[in-house]
Amino acid sequence: MTSTILAATGKWRDTGALPAAAAWYGQHDGAIVLGTGKVLVAGGADGASAALGQAALYDPEDGTWSATGSLRTPRRLHTTTQLPDGKVLVAGGISGSAQFPAPGLAAAEIYDPESGEWTSTGAMKGARWGHSAVLVDGKVLVAGGTTLRSGQSVRALRTAELYDPDEGTWTETTDMTDARSGHPAVVLANGRVLIAGGTVPIARDEDAALSYCELYNPADETWTPTGALLAPRAWHQATALSGGASVLVTGGRAPGGPGDGTFDPFSRAGAELYVQDTGTWTPVQDLPGGRALHRAVPLGSGKVLVVGGGDNAQNDVGFASAAVYDAATRSWSPAGGLATGRWAFAAAPLSGTLVLVAGGVVRSGIAAAQPGTQELTASAEIFDLEGAP
Repeated sequence: MTSTILAATGKWRDTGALPAAAAWYGQHDGAIVLGTGKVLVAGGADGASAALGQAALYDPEDGTWSATGSLRTPRRLHTTTQLPDGKVLVAGGISGSAQFPAPGLAAAEIYDPESGEWTSTGAMKGARWGHSAVLVDGKVLVAGGTTLRSGQSVRALRTAELYDPDEGTWTETTDMTDARSGHPAVVLANGRVLIAGGTVPIARDEDAALSYCELYNPADETWTPTGALLAPRAWHQATALSGGASVLVTGGRAPGGPGDGTFDPFSRAGAELYVQDTGTWTPVQDLPGGRALHRAVPLGSGKVLVVGGGDNAQNDVGFASAAVYDAATRSWSPAGGLATGRWAFAAAPLSGTLVLVAGGVVRSGIAAAQPGTQELTASAEIFDLEGAP
């Protein structure tokens, strides 16, 4: 009897370390590739889930990290968006320690790559964290998220706002169809914004995953429902393909009881594809392994790298595995694994077929050396699709 061994695609190499370890749990709080080619990471959480004010730059020319100006307000579960002039907007999030319920932020600030400093800008109309943020028609659309409901509870938001970089101000736009938090937002080829899945809180320490999706039309500032995901998803990823003509959604946390008396303890391995012209989702080949809190990064030529992640944010070890999706064949191939398994990390595409990952959680809960804390890493690695394994 013989067995077939599949050769892995691409190779990882170490590339320095962050000035300090950090984790990024949100959909839109990760790394930004600046116009200079350097990569900016800002804020995030430490091992006790307290907000950080630090920021760092990665220089791909010499493969090193350096500290840059600190945020004016430490924050996690914020959003980080590059503006048309090359500056970076950071908005909302949670500041302080990991208390519940958390005091959300309405404050926003701007990073100037030339000076390396942060300056305050207009505050949002309402405090929020876990929201989405994308650049559309020169403005930043912020939507949904979580905010305080009472002294002992939180709620998901339907509200949305637009930031005008020229004026430094926020204005309210139409509310979303459904309240949600922790959702990805993707700008489509037709200029509309797709929001897919997410969560709503249902108890102090629980939330429910959503399958509902909707579209924002910047022309008339309206939201309309669109095709629902084939499965509810939280802690998943959404990646634009073909210039935004389609969107690949991958993974998500353990779905729990499907209603037939059984329980699925593993993160979702399923993946699905949204087509802009039809507004519908279709299944594609399953991931080689289910995962949540991973990252999905475009590699060019219709390929997407899915890397890292975990199954349970409370008691888990970060995954080292990776896979490459090929839109032409709608199939996955195994990729070289990380040297350090991780989830809730930052990731960014570099020139050509390179991807940078940095920081993240290595172990949590009872899997950590000290239960009740999260072990973070400051290490960074680069994936080269064309590198020999």
